[in-house]
Amino acid sequence: MGSSRTTFTIDDDLAERARQLGINISAAARQGVAEAVRAALTRSDRLAYQQHPERHDPFWNDAEAWGEE
Repeated sequence: MGSSRTTFTIDDDLAERARQLGINISAAARQGVAEAVRAALTRSDRLAYQQHPERHDPFWNDAEAWGEE
């Protein structure tokens, strides 16, 4: 997987505290962005399902009955 360089701003005190604790700021940022993307996708999927819920499809009754034989 490729990588993209990006820049972001972080509070000086927070950055210093992270350094003191040995936290890799780049890794923490990647993890935070990945978690934010997963959360946004989850919200988007939930909203799509709420707007377009599954409906009963009689086709599957026939397909399931055929599979039991």
